[in-house]
Amino acid sequence: MSEETLQQEMTEQALAVTSEVAERELGGAERAAVLLLALGQEYGKAIWAGLDEIEVRQVSSAMASLGPVTPTMLEELFVDFLKRLSTRGALNGNVDVTERLLNSFLPSDRVAIIMEEIRGPAGRNMWEKLSNVPENVLANYLKNEYPQTIAVVLSKIQSDHAARVLALLNEELALDVVNRMLRMESIQKDILEKVEQTLRIEFMSNLSQTSRRDSHEMMADIFNNFDRQTEGRFLAALEEDSRESAERIRNLMFTFEDLLKLDSGACQTLLRNVEKDQLAMALKGASETAVAFFTANMSARAAKMLQEDMDNMGPVRLREVDEAQNGLVLKAKDLAAAGEITINKKKGEDELVY
Repeated sequence: MSEETLQQEMTEQALAVTSEVAERELGGAERAAVLLLALGQEYGKAIWAGLDEIEVRQVSSAMASLGPVTPTMLEELFVDFLKRLSTRGALNGNVDVTERLLNSFLPSDRVAIIMEEIRGPAGRNMWEKLSNVPENVLANYLKNEYPQTIAVVLSKIQSDHAARVLALLNEELALDVVNRMLRMESIQKDILEKVEQTLRIEFMSNLSQTSRRDSHEMMADIFNNFDRQTEGRFLAALEEDSRESAERIRNLMFTFEDLLKLDSGACQTLLRNVEKDQLAMALKGASETAVAFFTANMSARAAKMLQEDMDNMGPVRLREVDEAQNGLVLKAKDLAAAGEITINKKKGEDELVY
C-alpha cells in the first residue's frame, strides 16, 4: 500500500471517529485550551508567555483531558469568540472588569495592591501617594485616627501638604499631633509597615469612591469648551430629557459673562496676563456691558487703543470670538488655581475657587 493511500485511509478513519463524537458544551478553561491548540506553537507562544502559573496549570489541565473536539464545536467556539470581540466595536475594559478578572486568579491582598496602583494618586510609594491626595480628603480620614497615627503620617508626607492637612484638623487634635511629632524619635519598621497596611486597606482602596468627581461638574467643564452654538444645542436637548441636570450644569459652568463678576483687582490681573489681540477679539463680539467693564479697569490710553484695535478688525467670525473668549476664561481659571485671583460665580452667593 502506497504512503499516499495509507495517509488517505488514516484521514478517513479520523473523520469517521470524529463524526461519532458527541457534541458537548465547552467550559471556560476548555475554551481557552481549544483556542490555544488551534493557534499552535508558533502563534500561541506569545499568549502562553502572558499567562501566570495558575492560568498555565488550569489551561494545561483542561487541554490534557480535553479529548476529541469536532469541527462543529471548533467553528462554534471561533464564531462566539469573534462575536464577543466585535460586540460594539471592541472589548469593554474598565476598572470594575479588571478587578473582577484579577480576583478570579490572584489573592485578594495582591489584587488590592494592584488596584491601588490603578485607582490611587500618582506616586512610587504610599507616602508619595498620600502627598497627592487632596488635603481635605486626607484630613477627613485622619481626624478619626489616633493622634500618634496622624503624627506618623504627617511626618512622612511632604511638609507643605502636612501643613495644609494639619490646619484642617480641630485645634485640640492638631496641637496634640504637633506635640507628638516634636517628641517623635525614629519610627520602628514594624509600626511603619502596620500604618502603611492600614492606610492601604482602609483608605487608599476606597479613595476613588470618596474623591470621585461630580459628574455634573465634569460635564460643565466639557460644556465650557464648546462654542456657543454647540453649547446651546446640547443644553436645549438636555433640558428636554432632564431639566434638573441641564440647570445644574448651567449653574456650574463658568462662562465669559462670569468674568464680569470679577472685582477690579482680579480683572486687572487678568488683563495683564492676556494678549491685546486676544482681548480685542473677545470683546469684538461682546455686549456693551462687557466692553465697559473691561475698559473701566484700564487706563484711558489703553482703553482708547483697545477700541481702535476693535474698530480696525472689521467683520470677524463668531468662531474666532468664541475661541478668544474661551481663552480669557481658561486664563482666569489658571490664575485662580495659582491663587492670584478669586472667581465669584454668583454675585453675593456661593464662591467658586478654581
